[in-house]
Amino acid sequence: MNNDYEKNVFINCPFDEEYLSLLRPILFTIIYLGFIPRISLESFDSGEPRFNKVCKIIEQSKYGIHDLSRIKARKKGEYFRFNMPFELGLDIGCRIFQKEKYSDKKHLILEKEKYGYQAAISDLSNSDIKSHKNDPMIAIRQIRNWFVANGLRGAPSGKVIWYKFTDFITDFHKKREAEGFEEDDIYEMPIPEYNDFINDWIKVNPL
Repeated sequence: MNNDYEKNVFINCPFDEEYLSLLRPILFTIIYLGFIPRISLESFDSGEPRFNKVCKIIEQSKYGIHDLSRIKARKKGEYFRFNMPFELGLDIGCRIFQKEKYSDKKHLILEKEKYGYQAAISDLSNSDIKSHKNDPMIAIRQIRNWFVANGLRGAPSGKVIWYKFTDFITDFHKKREAEGFEEDDIYEMPIPEYNDFINDWIKVNPL
C-alpha cells in the first residue's frame, strides 16, 4: 500500500463513461506534476468494502480533489449522487477532527458550473470552489493552479500540460492498438495499469 502522504492525492469523482474524458487528463496532470493519484478504483477486492478503501486513502493523502459535478439529477426519476459529497465530508472531517495529524491537508472542490453546488450544499458557501465546465483543459488548469497556490514551484502552464496530455493519449492509443488492445480493453483498463503507462511515457518525455 502506498503511504507517501506528502505526494498522495485523493481523487473523489464520478466513475461513469462520460466522466472518463475528465478523469484521464486529471490523472495525467497529477502524475506529470510529480504527485501520486489515489482513487478507490486503484484496487479490485470484492472482499473489502469501498468505504474502508476510501477511508484508508483519505488518511494516506495530504491532498484531495473532489468533483461535485454529478450531485444534481439530470432526468426525472434519477437519484441524486451522494457519494462525492459524502467522501468530501469524510476528508474535511479528517482535517478538522484530527488537527494534530492532518491540519496540513489541502482540498480542491470542483463543480461543472460556478455556484452550482450551493442549492444542494449551502454549507459550502464562501468556499473557494472552482468550475471546469466539463472541459478537460479547464480542469487541468484548475488543478495545476491549485498545486502552485499550495507551494508547487516550476510547474509548466496549464496549456503546456494539456498539449503534453494530448501527445500522451495519442501515443497511448496507438501503442495499445498495436499491442492488440481493443476499444473496450482500453476503456475498461484498470486505473493502476493506465497510471503505469503515464509514468512510463513521462520517463521518456520529461518536463
